[in-house]
Amino acid sequence: MKIQTTRFGEVDAEEKDFFEMVSPILRYENEKDFLLIEHKANSNFKWFQSVKTPALAFVVTMAGFFGIDYTFELPDSSQENLNITSAEEVLALNIVVIPHENPRASTINLLAPLIFNLNTRKGEQVILNGSSYRIDFPLFEKEAVC
Repeated sequence: MKIQTTRFGEVDAEEKDFFEMVSPILRYENEKDFLLIEHKANSNFKWFQSVKTPALAFVVTMAGFFGIDYTFELPDSSQENLNITSAEEVLALNIVVIPHENPRASTINLLAPLIFNLNTRKGEQVILNGSSYRIDFPLFEKEAVC
């Protein structure tokens, strides 16, 4: 299937690359269908591209790629919404904000991960209520400390 995007032009995607959001990303209630696009080979980043809106794409990654100790318990409601029966079928991604003028000042949203069931291709953004995680955790904080 071909999808038109602002950043990448026309993208030829396979069924395995599409996800349906059963609960929307905050502030994007009208966006339901997304495509996960590789940034480039061996990159820690991917693009979560709206199928409906060519200009809407989120940079996403896994916190563990950057040495961030990130664990949480998935709420029962999310497990039910996504029909999750085992940890092996779960993919957790976090939205990253990369300032154009200073990419080293990038932040990662640890408070509201995107959770997916890889078998059903369904996802939702989960707010980790009661957690001390931040929406603007410095992505390269570990490097700065070294």
